Amino acid sequence: MAIDENNIVIRVRGLTNTFGEQIVHENLDLDVRRGEIIGVVGGSGAGKSVLMRSIIGLRRPDAGEIEVLGVDARDEDEDVRNHIQRNTGVLFQDGALFSSLSVGENVQVPLKEEHPELPDSLRYELALLKVKLAGLPADAVNKLPSQLSGGMRKRAGLARALALDPPLLFLDEPTAGLDPIGAAAFDELILTLQQALGLTVFLITHDLDTLYAICDRVAVLADKRVVVNAPIEEVERFDHPWVQEYFHGPRARAARTATAGTMA
Repeated sequence: MAIDENNIVIRVRGLTNTFGEQIVHENLDLDVRRGEIIGVVGGSGAGKSVLMRSIIGLRRPDAGEIEVLGVDARDEDEDVRNHIQRNTGVLFQDGALFSSLSVGENVQVPLKEEHPELPDSLRYELALLKVKLAGLPADAVNKLPSQLSGGMRKRAGLARALALDPPLLFLDEPTAGLDPIGAAAFDELILTLQQALGLTVFLITHDLDTLYAICDRVAVLADKRVVVNAPIEEVERFDHPWVQEYFHGPRARAARTATAGTMA
């Protein structure tokens, strides 16, 4: 089936990332389509977070082309960098919240950077709206990150990622460290937000339940590149040792059965 080039929001071609003599990515290609949730998986050291950091401009790759939302992500022009920053939200693995700021103040950080003209009262109301949108109670807006549980801190980080209403959302291991109930609730929240806001979601995960429950396609990093990028049913059939071991072990069978049960 032909792919509509206008529907590609992230296009990576020939990406190479090295750390000294260690080659993490070599000639890596990836397309992310508008409005999809793409799950990015791979073994330890496959470079999932390095790939994300390269796409959002936190790391300059050694070679290759990266286009995000129609602009060259490697361009150093300030207007280009601002365009990408304004239109992307990022939830890092640990939440990366400022410990000395309240949840509401954390959410207001990007609002202050991009919209300094807004009155404090309006910024507070916008932050409160994002906090509620992320599934937190209203009183969380005045709490410090240290006063929240791990799951609530992730939701606070998500609220900050959504502060500027970005069309593109990056999530790095969003369910890591959560119990199964909390992880399932977070998955459901991501799916609800994606559908309600029309988001494109780039989701790094090792959680098989997440892959089966909410991802439209799965990109597998192995052998320093993306070896397959397809709906999970196609990925399961892909002839690669890591793919076969990962998607046909007991945990994968349990995730597949759980997803089938919810759809029955």
